[in-house]
Amino acid sequence: MSVDAITHTEFPAGYVVFFGADGKIIMTPQSEEHSSTIKSMQYDTILSLGRHAKTPSDVYINFPADENSAPDLAILREDARKEGKRYSFDDVLLISEVVSTSSARKDYDECTAKYGRHGIPIYLIVDPYAQEVVLHTGPTASGYSTALKRAYGTGKLPVPLADGRTFTLDLDELPRPEPETGAH
Repeated sequence: MSVDAITHTEFPAGYVVFFGADGKIIMTPQSEEHSSTIKSMQYDTILSLGRHAKTPSDVYINFPADENSAPDLAILREDARKEGKRYSFDDVLLISEVVSTSSARKDYDECTAKYGRHGIPIYLIVDPYAQEVVLHTGPTASGYSTALKRAYGTGKLPVPLADGRTFTLDLDELPRPEPETGAH
């Protein structure tokens, strides 16, 4: 598919579309819970780290061996510099993925192993459906050595970053999925 064809294609509402460097087009649905959870976390990064902190969302980060990722939220070192058009995994202090109904296995299993293997200091899984967060620390070759679970509605979760700053996630303010209702 040509670039012109892609730019003139109308993609379905509610989908996030990624264009890979290898020419792949990845379409993934994004629910209201997913979108509003990312927005809530971005707000907390502004409160915790300031308006100009490097906190990309759904932006590709270079990892070795073509395992590039576009996490839902990343917190980078203040002195992070792009390598070409992207930041390097070496600049990442925290990655957070928001679980969606189609991504649970990937977020809990594959990403935990991948981010740990590449030494990402903190991996935070935010699960609106289980209404809990899982804070992984202590990266290892196969994942993380520590996992702390906290339920939504249990106050603020301060997350010390390797550069001395603290990201505070407000667990009371994370959006909860609305109950499904029948058609009227």
